[in-house]
Amino acid sequence: QVQLVESGGGLVQAGGSLRLSCAASGSTFSPYAVAWYRQAPGKQRELVATITSAFITNYADSVKGRFTISRANAKKAVYLQMNSLKPEDTAVYYCSMAEKYWGQGTQVTVSS
Repeated sequence: QVQLVESGGGLVQAGGSLRLSCAASGSTFSPYAVAWYRQAPGKQRELVATITSAFITNYADSVKGRFTISRANAKKAVYLQMNSLKPEDTAVYYCSMAEKYWGQGTQVTVSS
């Protein structure tokens, strides 16, 4: 069984930065791809960024150049550095391992 716990969300002004963390426990971590998703009120959940076991990254067009995903296998952790935040980035952010395991989410609110 895998547990994922996100942290690092909060309220920030537009143009600011936040760093989200996702801590995994309970199982092997390094072989799995991990992704960050987000869901804004009234909208569908969308994929934000992914990182594979080979550290290959991919980003949604809406966050390219502003967000950076990284992982630390020894710590069983994945991070999402979010810079130049915009009000439209406001959402609950979730991490997911292999699209099978999900965290509870962390709220990010960007004020204009």
